[in-house]
Amino acid sequence: MSNAFDFQALFAKGLPAPAARWNGFPKYNFVGGHNDPDGIPVEGLIASATNALRRRGQTLATYNLDGGPLGDREMREFLAWKMKTYRGFDPSPDEILVTPGSNPALLLIFDVLINRGDTVIAEEFTYSGALGRMRARGATVVGARLDDQGLSADHLEELLAAQKKAGVRPKLIYTIPTIQNPTSTVMPVARRRAILDVSRKYGVPVLEDECYADLLWEQKWPPSMRAMEGSEHVIHVGSFSKYLSPSLRLGYIAAPWQLLSQMLAIKYDSGTSALPQMVVADFMKAHYDDHVAALKGRLKKKRDALVEALHEQFGASAEFAVPPGGIYLWLRLPEAVDTRKLAAPALAEGVAFNPGPEWAVDGPSASRYLRLCYAYPDEATIRDGVAKLAEVCHREFGVPVRSANVAR
Repeated sequence: MSNAFDFQALFAKGLPAPAARWNGFPKYNFVGGHNDPDGIPVEGLIASATNALRRRGQTLATYNLDGGPLGDREMREFLAWKMKTYRGFDPSPDEILVTPGSNPALLLIFDVLINRGDTVIAEEFTYSGALGRMRARGATVVGARLDDQGLSADHLEELLAAQKKAGVRPKLIYTIPTIQNPTSTVMPVARRRAILDVSRKYGVPVLEDECYADLLWEQKWPPSMRAMEGSEHVIHVGSFSKYLSPSLRLGYIAAPWQLLSQMLAIKYDSGTSALPQMVVADFMKAHYDDHVAALKGRLKKKRDALVEALHEQFGASAEFAVPPGGIYLWLRLPEAVDTRKLAAPALAEGVAFNPGPEWAVDGPSASRYLRLCYAYPDEATIRDGVAKLAEVCHREFGVPVRSANVAR
């Protein structure tokens, strides 16, 4: 007879399904925002940890390293420099809040702005974590069209006009302008300007998620929307997860004090972990440019391996735009394929990917799509994993059609 106490009857209402036990990564892991293991600057972080602790170790005796609830002062000074140098706007360190990753940053913004029943506009394909968290707060999420330049300003205006006619003022517009997740589009400056103008016209703030922007390598880095004239209503979010390490759990928000002060009032974690901030600030101040350049070089080679493998294994059955940066590729397969039904048999063969409906406001509309993240596996594993995926997809759906032009 078991003596285990049964907590299930005491659970709060409305909880999601329990998590499954983790059994390690699959052999061919194309899911999640994992980074390149060989791109982690281990020796540099060791040196920065030693340097930071020798210089500032005694400040660990206080919450937030004597820097206040916004986060470590040196970290916020580095972020202010980076935004001025690379993103085109010049926030004060006191307009930056350091968070334990970008997800907690988004959660704080949603908690401050969204009431149950509110409307939010997001890109039709978007970051699944943001989509789920907005809906968990009771928001109605309306999808705006994407094209090869990102969020459509014309469709956004149509949606806002329709909402206004219905007596609704959306709480925010959520966009990922630089290396959009999952499509990898990069919004040009003119489009950013148009979206700012439309959002101001209807009085709706813009949440600009720039977590992948540091990893753009094939075109000029466009300015942040927050850097443009008339952008006082833009909230800027970023992260260190994609260009340094997801496990360090560091993100940030750049926003007016009116917003940050309210976020601090509900941020109950007593401050983002101090030691990672100390170490990363020390490392980034000395090595940001060199580190990011080296990482982008590694990721580009992996992207090229993925693109070549998809052409070889899927031929014309796979439709995609070649990402100009980032860590993922958005793939469309023929209409016969439902990636939700492909996921389980693929995983049984060791291949994990993100089915498209998880990344869509209207889930069924993306049943032909899937997202492949290529930062974590090495190039040989990428090629083998795509070959295995093609094998499973052919077995389950007859796609790709095997021919002399498609490798077996």
